[in-house]
Amino acid sequence: MMADKQKVSRLLKTARGQIDGILKMVEEDRYCVDISNQIMAAQSVLKKANGEVLKAHLDHCVKEAITENNAAEKLQEIEKIIEKLL
Repeated sequence: MMADKQKVSRLLKTARGQIDGILKMVEEDRYCVDISNQIMAAQSVLKKANGEVLKAHLDHCVKEAITENNAAEKLQEIEKIIEKLL
């Protein structure tokens, strides 16, 4: 993985902490809207982490494949990721 490991790890640990907090909120029967807001916050952090990983993939792996005239497989991978994101 070519992404900034410290940055991605920090984001994922933040999301894990948020999810632990959400679980506690559910166990405590907290207000639904508050729980939903925390779920969306965790999703946002996960999206940011995913963006970092994908950006690094494009900047390194895909560029390298293009340079080596072997981009078809990498481009197909990106297409599948985009389909999943949409």
